[in-house]
Amino acid sequence: MQQLLQQAQKMQQDLAVAQEELALAEVEGQAGGGLVKATVTGSGELRALVIDPKAVDPEDTETLADLVVAAVQAANDNAQALQQQKLGPLAQGLGGGSGIPGLPF
Repeated sequence: MQQLLQQAQKMQQDLAVAQEELALAEVEGQAGGGLVKATVTGSGELRALVIDPKAVDPEDTETLADLVVAAVQAANDNAQALQQQKLGPLAQGLGGGSGIPGLPF
C-alpha cells in the first residue's frame, strides 16, 4: 500500500512539472503561407501575433481576420499536441483522466 501511495505522489509531482513546462513552452501556428503567425504557450495562452504587411488590405479585412483566426487555431492545435505528448503518459498512469480542463484524455 505504501508503495502505491509513493507511486501516486510521484505521478502527481511529474504532472505538476509537466504542466509548468507547458506553461513556459511556446508553439507557433501560421496561415496564409506564413503571412500571419501566432505564438501560444503550451497551455494555449496567446503570446504573440505577427502579421506580414502583405496580408493587410484595407478593402478586405475579412480575409485578414480569417488568417488571424486560422493562425491562432493552428497554434492552439500545436499546443494541444504538445499537451498530449507531455501529459498523455502521465494521465494514463493516473487512470486515464488527466483532470485538466481542455485535455481530451
